[in-house]
Amino acid sequence: MRRLAARGAAGEAGEVAAPAADSSDSAQGRSPSPWRLIDLCAIWDAGVYLPSAARNGASSGVARRRLNEAEKLSSVREAQLKRLEVTRPRVLGSRERGRVPRMARQPPPPWVHAAFLLCLLSLGGAIEIPMDLTQPPTITKQSVKDHIVDPRDNILIECEAKGNPAPSFHWTRNSRFFNIAKDPRVSMRRRSGTLVIDFRSGGRPEEYEGEYQCFARNKFGTALSNRIRLQVSKSPLWPKENLDPVVVQEGAPLTLQCNPPPGLPSPVIFWMSSSMEPITQDKRVSQGHNGDLYFSNVMLQDMQTDYSCNARFHFTHTIQQKNPFTLKVLTNHPYNDSSLRNHPDMYSARGVAERTPSFMYPQGTASSQMVLRGMDLLLECIASGVPTPDIAWYKKGGDLPSDKAKFENFNKALRITNVSEEDSGEYFCLASNKMGSIRHTISVRVKAAPYWLDEPKNLILAPGEDGRLVCRANGNPKPTVQWMVNGEPLQSAPPNPNREVAGDTIIFRDTQISSRAVYQCNTSNEHGYLLANAFVSVLDVPPRMLSPRNQLIRVILYNRTRLDCPFFGSPIPTLRWFKNGQGSNLDGGNYHVYENGSLEIKMIRKEDQGIYTCVATNILGKAENQVRLEVKDPTRIYRMPEDQVAKRGTTVQLECRVKHDPSLKLTVSWLKDDEPLYIGNRMKKEDDSLTIFGVAERDQGSYTCVASTELDQDLAKAYLTVLGRPDRPRDLELTDLAERSVRLTWIPGDANNSPITDYVVQFEEDQFQPGVWHDHSKYPGSVNSAVLRLSPYVNYQFRVIAINEVGSSHPSLPSERYRTSGAPPESNPGDVKGEGTRKNNMEITWTPMNATSAFGPNLRYIVKWRRRETREAWNNVTVWGSRYVVGQTPVYVPYEIRVQAENDFGKGPEPESVIGYSGEDYPRAAPTEVKVRVMNSTAISLQWNRVYSDTVQGQLREYRAYYWRESSLLKNLWVSQKRQQASFPGDRLRGVVSRLFPYSNYKLEMVVVNGRGDGPRSETKEFTTPEGVPSAPRRFRVRQPNLETINLEWDHPEHPNGIMIGYTLKYVAFNGTKVGKQIVENLSPNQTKFTVQRTDPVSRYRFTLSARTQVGSGEAVTEESPAPPNEATPTAAYTNNQADIATQGWFIGLMCAIALLVLILLIVCFIKRSRGGKYPVREKKDVPLGPEDPKEEDGSFDYSDEDNKPLQGSQTSLDGTIKQQESDDSLVDYGEGGEGQFNEDGSFIGQYTVKKDKEETEGNESSEATSPVNAIYSLA
Repeated sequence: MRRLAARGAAGEAGEVAAPAADSSDSAQGRSPSPWRLIDLCAIWDAGVYLPSAARNGASSGVARRRLNEAEKLSSVREAQLKRLEVTRPRVLGSRERGRVPRMARQPPPPWVHAAFLLCLLSLGGAIEIPMDLTQPPTITKQSVKDHIVDPRDNILIECEAKGNPAPSFHWTRNSRFFNIAKDPRVSMRRRSGTLVIDFRSGGRPEEYEGEYQCFARNKFGTALSNRIRLQVSKSPLWPKENLDPVVVQEGAPLTLQCNPPPGLPSPVIFWMSSSMEPITQDKRVSQGHNGDLYFSNVMLQDMQTDYSCNARFHFTHTIQQKNPFTLKVLTNHPYNDSSLRNHPDMYSARGVAERTPSFMYPQGTASSQMVLRGMDLLLECIASGVPTPDIAWYKKGGDLPSDKAKFENFNKALRITNVSEEDSGEYFCLASNKMGSIRHTISVRVKAAPYWLDEPKNLILAPGEDGRLVCRANGNPKPTVQWMVNGEPLQSAPPNPNREVAGDTIIFRDTQISSRAVYQCNTSNEHGYLLANAFVSVLDVPPRMLSPRNQLIRVILYNRTRLDCPFFGSPIPTLRWFKNGQGSNLDGGNYHVYENGSLEIKMIRKEDQGIYTCVATNILGKAENQVRLEVKDPTRIYRMPEDQVAKRGTTVQLECRVKHDPSLKLTVSWLKDDEPLYIGNRMKKEDDSLTIFGVAERDQGSYTCVASTELDQDLAKAYLTVLGRPDRPRDLELTDLAERSVRLTWIPGDANNSPITDYVVQFEEDQFQPGVWHDHSKYPGSVNSAVLRLSPYVNYQFRVIAINEVGSSHPSLPSERYRTSGAPPESNPGDVKGEGTRKNNMEITWTPMNATSAFGPNLRYIVKWRRRETREAWNNVTVWGSRYVVGQTPVYVPYEIRVQAENDFGKGPEPESVIGYSGEDYPRAAPTEVKVRVMNSTAISLQWNRVYSDTVQGQLREYRAYYWRESSLLKNLWVSQKRQQASFPGDRLRGVVSRLFPYSNYKLEMVVVNGRGDGPRSETKEFTTPEGVPSAPRRFRVRQPNLETINLEWDHPEHPNGIMIGYTLKYVAFNGTKVGKQIVENLSPNQTKFTVQRTDPVSRYRFTLSARTQVGSGEAVTEESPAPPNEATPTAAYTNNQADIATQGWFIGLMCAIALLVLILLIVCFIKRSRGGKYPVREKKDVPLGPEDPKEEDGSFDYSDEDNKPLQGSQTSLDGTIKQQESDDSLVDYGEGGEGQFNEDGSFIGQYTVKKDKEETEGNESSEATSPVNAIYSLA
């Protein structure tokens, strides 16, 4: 994290809250007030500059500079500056490592120097005369000296001037008066001297070329513009020419000359092919500054395109193309083998002789060049040679100016910007290759057009005062100075006894009103000229204030600021400052008054707040103005964002907590890489933080928190490093080409802050699987070159994938192709099999060989077979696919099989034999002597005799038993007779069949199974399973209607597995860890309810219920009574409440609505029964089926009486007591109306149901007597 401390212009100079000075100045005809420049001055003095608007583009390096007054700062200010200069370690990333300063100290850009100069001018320079006072003309706008115009547009020559009275204008052309009135195409803009030449009605712009000068005149003098040279842009056509092919020996140098037509301005030159493809340039082939195309040495591939020079003209925006050059390269190696381009010694591989460098431009060993001061110097050296030479630049007797020098055109050009006299001297370029080196020396002379040392400024004097105009300039050669007055040479002007000319200075003594005039200073040499206007104005004006009155200026504590008081008067008034209307003149110490009247406060403190008065006085009077100063606390980021490292896809939060003056509005914004950050849907900006969700690689960079008010701002920066997948490797190169290997080299891509751990090399071939990439090999992340083992006759193409901790990169671009030579196969196909698909055939299959094992073209397979152990001759056939079918084979006979690979280069090695079998037929015999023994109620054991092997007619897979349930021993119970099966794999003689239904009659048959299917069935065996124990009772429920009784309810077991003889109920009271005596109740088989009278109102009860047959008790189910409530309601009170509720009107209406709903449901049920035939018993139940709903193909069924009579159970009376009734016959509960089924595994899942009590509610926790629905059931 780095801290950037910066204050905007308003923060240093103060914010002015006053009426817009611009509008008032323009309305009164006054010049812009000098105080508007103070912001720039304050920025410089505070040592802060921002490359763009302070709040929108804060720089990553904000420089702090201390002025000479820094030692006067208070200890608070010094501590603050020290805090801003702290450095701390930066989080290590792949691009930036080490310590990074929180504030990068860098030299300010040129515009800051310009601002400082402008500031100095505003503090002590010439004072502007308000426009409501009389004054001579001043040129304010004019065209450039060399004015080039577009011939398709009207010509505009600008000349603007101000003065009072307003000046009039006239022009000269080629030093002669230009009569505008005589030319209908020429006009002058109103209240302006700007010329407009209109060609809409015809005319040639070239007729108006020449040198123009503008004269602005009023009764106090004449001002002149520069001499403006008007030229019309030209874009001449290229001369027609037929170019013969250029014949050149490979390795020789070549220059293709452009020679563009001379244009105005000069055209931009570039080279392309005739198909408008740009010519690729490098250090071997490049374009010179003169537009020619230079080949340091020609290679055969240069013939693959033609070369056309193109010229683009600026004004017309047209491109002219020269006829293309075609090359014919003579070579000793006529084949353009692409693999040789990457050869480490490409030239010798192509038979090109190596030679030492020689210069193509400039020629010889020495040359000279002249450049004007302030222009760019361009030195160029282009050399030929084999191999291509490298160029290096040096300056004799010193170093190249690092801040101004840069290399261009692959180091063939040296550019030095903004040349000054110290850049003159001798430069030399050194061209070298492994054969030698050569040097060329360039002598550089720097000349200079005139430039100002002291430009004359307007002179404002009071009558009787003295003054002077100074015109000093320099140049090379030394320029001459010529003075003029009102556009005429000073020698020919009327004599003036108050004026004296002394070389470059004019001295005025005891000036009078008649001395008013405009003087011109013209200084020139052979390289140019400078012309400056300066007027002498004699005025007698009392002091006046030029800024709005009673301004409010708000400034930040401890900053330097300046209070402006722009004024005017002649003689020039003296200015004094006072604070709060009292005290002596403010000057000295923490205050400093400048010549223009500005008051500088070097360091603002709280006590500096108040009202400041400025008073301007001269001999004609005085004027005053007031400024109110408010001091605000600075904006500070006290919790700054920290540098972070995050993996892609994670969430990152950057903190930024700010303290600021509460009277100022705070705005917090964020920059990314010094540009405004767009807050998308993955980001959340809050007052004190920025959160980034799902971080991606593009989120990496510097994040700057900008906390700003209207007066100042504070910046804090942090760097976010994102660990991302690596970039793809690039520039794959094949070298060391051999028959069975090649070296692959690549340039790693950016690791994106996570080290590359592995490289995966993949290959693709274009014969068997074009476009499909296969992994070839894997290498550690520390290498970028590997020798790859290759297979014969494969047209390889390679690519590389980089892997790091985050993931894999995109594959690199493919390499060039490389084909290896062919060879006989070194292996045979694998996974050879022989299997019959019919009883009289055998299908031979194998896995085909891939491209890397084919080793040659036309890969095929020689298939051989013969019967095993017969010693008969081999049958063979050649196959191109991966299967062959042998027909007319005996049933299930073993064969020897061989498959051998062959290509055009020969056969593979002799293959080993594989045993296969012809097709199978159905078995012809069934198992005999099948014996069944009942093991228990759900399992039997089987035993049988083995069949003879010749009757199997194939491979014996298993013996299989088919069995089905013939009937149940329970009366009137329908059962499913769906066949089930049990498999006994292999040649076994016994087995066990389990998961049978108890108490049932079964039948069973056995078969032999081979690969074709089942054989004939054995004789049918019958057996009966004995009675078993029942399953657990279903839906066991415990209810507690009051504190005295507990009601138990349940449904019959899903699987009775025999004749039920009753239920066993066990229950015990418990309270915490205390357990009472267990009580056992034996209940009748058709009973489904039981009531327990509580003896302890506090304890809970645990109930265990199981069903019984003659075999024993089945699985038990356990439930506990609910926990007792904190406060019990007496039964009598409860009954009275029920009686009271029953007399209420709302209760009677509710009961009627429920009765109507029940009636509608009964009607719907009746309609369904009428349409659907027999209505299943379970559909009449009130309680829906549970998770074990016995209605699908799970082998379950319901027991019910065939007349659908409801089972007699217990009923609930109106007072909530239970009457226990029992059926005399337990078989009444079982019927034949179920859907008895078998599961696929042969197991039986049965279910029987009983009539549900009408009083049953939905939950165990509710009391029956409290439910209105139960009351209705009771009444029914």
